[in-house]
Amino acid sequence: VALKRMLNFNVPPVKNSTGEPVWKVLIYDRFGQDIISPLLSVKELRDMGITLHLLLHSDRDAIPDVPAVYFVMPTEENIDRMCQDLRNQLYESYYLNFISAISRSKLEDIANAAIGANAVTQVAKVFDQYLNFITLEDDMFVLCNQNKELVSYRAINRPDITDTEMETIMDTIVDSLFCFFVTLGAIPIIRCSRGTAAEMVAVKLDKKLRENLRDARNSLFTGDTLGAGQFSFQRPLLVLVDRNIDLATPLHHTWTYQALVHDVLDFHLNRVNLEESPGMESSPAGARPKKKNKKSYDLTASDKFWQKHKGSPFPEVAESVQQELESYRAQEDEVKRLKSIMGIEGEDEGAISMLSDNTAKLTSAVSSLPELLEKKRLIDLHTNVATAVLEHIKSRKLDVYFEYEEKIMSKSTLDKSLLDMISDPDAGTPEDKMRLFLIYYISSAQAPSEIDLEQYKKALTDAGCNLAPLSYIKQWK
Repeated sequence: VALKRMLNFNVPPVKNSTGEPVWKVLIYDRFGQDIISPLLSVKELRDMGITLHLLLHSDRDAIPDVPAVYFVMPTEENIDRMCQDLRNQLYESYYLNFISAISRSKLEDIANAAIGANAVTQVAKVFDQYLNFITLEDDMFVLCNQNKELVSYRAINRPDITDTEMETIMDTIVDSLFCFFVTLGAIPIIRCSRGTAAEMVAVKLDKKLRENLRDARNSLFTGDTLGAGQFSFQRPLLVLVDRNIDLATPLHHTWTYQALVHDVLDFHLNRVNLEESPGMESSPAGARPKKKNKKSYDLTASDKFWQKHKGSPFPEVAESVQQELESYRAQEDEVKRLKSIMGIEGEDEGAISMLSDNTAKLTSAVSSLPELLEKKRLIDLHTNVATAVLEHIKSRKLDVYFEYEEKIMSKSTLDKSLLDMISDPDAGTPEDKMRLFLIYYISSAQAPSEIDLEQYKKALTDAGCNLAPLSYIKQWK
């Protein structure tokens, strides 16, 4: 809703207006692109009057009679580039939207550039959008995708981290959380564990929220922010948890559809990228090997199959794809059968009476064609994705890993020794083996004795593992 409002020049879109949308250009940076792409498709953007969407730092031509909506982070280089756009008089008017709040000094830079370029009247609006988070699903968002190494577990737990770096990381996290609550229009109750990074985030966020509420005139949480956010008596609960509480889970091999796609395939911002394996046909001797095609698929909220099965165990998903395919084929056959009947010439009486009956059927079949094609597209998509996942499961014996790790984590008895798993040359990549061993190490009540550990280390080294993670976990434990 917030994005659509921004694309509509910060006026809530009117439902019943029949008029054409105003044609406009959307200009974003990489951050803006990441925020918009999981939520709005190109078609939806076009419906809102966006004819062109371009990256801020690409070479853009002047389009003098069109308004431009900017959606960027308020960084130095972005501001410089926007000032340059003003000087070059690229567009008719400028709606500047900043993903998180812009500082006063940077705002003055833009103002100076606008005066210098004699373009003050063309800067229509400047808005802080407070949208610095990426929504992947109705109930899930992530903080950042660009330079995500900045706010990772590793970044916070590096032994050589300086105080200023830590401050930057905390500020980044707090800014995103603050933006999230502004968009939600609610003030959270914050809970966190003491003495961890979570507490640092909590304290900073608390301070930022309080400062904002203190200034009643400019508070983001009063007035008509997003309707009746402030009249609800229930405040959301924000629980901040440090990853150290449970380090085994992120290492655990998964067995549900969405988690597997995320674990074994290249899956970012709801889009999965696959390399198609070249066909089996042998190329003539001396011919160049065929290039692997890259395909990317969007797995979004509008994909009904994905919504229904993303949390299902993988074997169920494979079955469901098969069922969908069969029901699709049945519908397709029905359409084909009707076509062949329609081809009958009107000689015999029987065919004519059948015809009128079938006309109705064919009409309904034709009207359901777009639906059929969409169904076909989804079946193909999930067949390809599921096949790619299955190849990984087979080649790395991921089902064995999953079951074994489940047993370790639930402290039940193990049917084969850990050493056998690690030394089995057919099971998994070195990384899989390392993950398995780390889960065992983290979950075991007492650490294995030095003699056992040496044995394990030798087996891991023989399997080609890098032992650095182990020494870290040992220290951590």
